[in-house]
Amino acid sequence: MTLRRLTLLLSAAALTATSLEAQNIRAGIIGLDTSHVLSFSKTLNADPQDPEVMGVRMVAAYPKGSPDIEGSVKRVPEYTEKVKAMGVAIVPSIKDLLDQVDVVFLETNDGRPHLEQLRPCLEAGKPVFIDKPIAGTLTDAIKIFEEAKAAGVPVFSSSSLRFGKGTQAVRNGSVGKVMRAETTSPASLEATHPDLFWYGIHGVESLFTVMGTGCVSVKRGTTAEGKITVTGTWEGGRTGTYTEAKGYTGKAVGEKGEAAVGSYDGYDPLLFAAVHFFRTGVAPVSPEETLEIYAFMEAADESKRQGGAEVTLKSVMDKARAAAQK
Repeated sequence: MTLRRLTLLLSAAALTATSLEAQNIRAGIIGLDTSHVLSFSKTLNADPQDPEVMGVRMVAAYPKGSPDIEGSVKRVPEYTEKVKAMGVAIVPSIKDLLDQVDVVFLETNDGRPHLEQLRPCLEAGKPVFIDKPIAGTLTDAIKIFEEAKAAGVPVFSSSSLRFGKGTQAVRNGSVGKVMRAETTSPASLEATHPDLFWYGIHGVESLFTVMGTGCVSVKRGTTAEGKITVTGTWEGGRTGTYTEAKGYTGKAVGEKGEAAVGSYDGYDPLLFAAVHFFRTGVAPVSPEETLEIYAFMEAADESKRQGGAEVTLKSVMDKARAAAQK
């Protein structure tokens, strides 16, 4: 065997070893009060694993919930026992978690503590997926992205609805440029958050996935049945409407036709996107788009306060950015 041939073989072996090692990722959870943690843990810790998550295991969880949200108080004990049964170690602090993991799923159902829970992860240099809602206020959402950028640590946030098959097809151009879209989802409210942050985010995320950024203003009203409806005006006169309803539905009308959007296709598509993000460091959703989604929902609340008046996203973003600077 020639020296050149031996060198090539050794180099290939080293590359293979490095590639395999790169796929072995230890994941951890902050917060055990959402069903997402059960689904994610079940998929990651299955034997055999799906090819999309090969080598990524959920190894530890910090079960902190929110004492002033009834659903959180009820779920934490139950979900703690369920993830333990899947082989996930329960740890007493975020610091202990970070000592044992490479990446973090920030799953606390309550958006209010996300910024404080994220900060130790940024200090430790651990990439983070932040489940919806990214924060309890638009101001905190801005701070999250600013601090992550300053720390050089990749983060992203999204609802699972973004990754519905039909929604992604339209996002990728199946009907050309979308001129008009309507989406629906449930919109149960939580008094500690702006109205749509808690659950309406699902339908709003679908709407932005097909419409893209560029929303200028919103007007909020109610349907004949008393349900929330919010219509946004995008640059170029395009329009997108979110309406509260029981199901996850929608339609996008583009330059080349129309298509159904907004379906819920389970949690795995979101998990697969998060795993790809952890492997590559490339977020599937830009900070700018996520912030515009939350500005849309904050502007909807402001429109409600003003009796259904049209509110610009710039006005709520400027106010939130000024608050973030303080």
